[in-house]
Amino acid sequence: MLSARRKFTAALAASPAVFASSKSGSKPPVTGSGAHTFEVIHDWGELPKSISYGNTHGVCVDSAGNVYVHHTVHASSASSDTMVVFDSKGRFVRSWGAEFKGGAHGLTLRKEGREEYLYLCDTRRSVVVKATLSGEKVWETGYPKESPAYAPGPDGKPRRYSPTNLAIASNGDVYVADGYGSSYVNVYSPKGEWKFTFGGKGKEAGQLDCPHGIAIDTRGGQERVLIADRTNRRLQYFTLDGKHLGFSGQGDVKLPCHFDRRKGLLLIPDLEARVSLFDSNDRLLTHLCEDDSNTWNGLRKEPREKFVPGKFICPHGACFDKDGNIFVVEWVEVGRVTKLKRTA
Repeated sequence: MLSARRKFTAALAASPAVFASSKSGSKPPVTGSGAHTFEVIHDWGELPKSISYGNTHGVCVDSAGNVYVHHTVHASSASSDTMVVFDSKGRFVRSWGAEFKGGAHGLTLRKEGREEYLYLCDTRRSVVVKATLSGEKVWETGYPKESPAYAPGPDGKPRRYSPTNLAIASNGDVYVADGYGSSYVNVYSPKGEWKFTFGGKGKEAGQLDCPHGIAIDTRGGQERVLIADRTNRRLQYFTLDGKHLGFSGQGDVKLPCHFDRRKGLLLIPDLEARVSLFDSNDRLLTHLCEDDSNTWNGLRKEPREKFVPGKFICPHGACFDKDGNIFVVEWVEVGRVTKLKRTA
């Protein structure tokens, strides 16, 4: 058991300094180039003293500009809430989601009629949950036992399942990437009922190795499934019924984690210390806050004071807001939320 002094010290190390770059009086770092230039505001958001971030895995913005951060909860945190909500100015609004502690991962927001909903992936409990913005559960689905791809192997053991992210087609079908399990994509109806499975572990076309992120891409005028094939260090495109269409990103992505899109731009948080922007034809525009020192895997476990201003460590989730600013959350033990404020 931690002593009172050690608990206080751990909590202090885990808690972000609020708007540290602006409070210090120094000018914030700048990243990017040309039309894609941003001020870097680390440790964005007024986090309550009762909450200490664990690994910050998912982030999204609703139509009112509220920012949702999904984290695993630090050992020193008094609160077990995994979902922290801020307004557009970074003021704390509410928190919820203790049931996701230790497993909070993928986070997707979708407007359905007049309402907005959150879709959450939990890697600890191996479930996908649809919830209201205030955390009320609409439905939950777990192990895809209906899928022949998950039939027990020759040893009788069930195949691993640990969903990392999901995407939703215009018809409401939900595409769940089993990134930490068996590298399949499972497709569900809008009510969470299993429909079919595609992918599976491998290096060939149509095969995946840690499909960590997934999106429904409409930049070409038709819906395509875009997958961050992380361990294979590439992106793959599929039809909505799971047929392989092609590859992208080779040489431009390292460990792609997920996606967001805005006005033809493709945003990719890359676990190897950078966030990348691509145009509508998947041509690389710029890397943001890139750190090429190859220290990310060790630095992610260090206290906050070891972090280098203007450099990312392990970007895990990222999204645009309505003004083209970017929010980035990182896979670091004490969590970090960075706002990239658009300047161009």
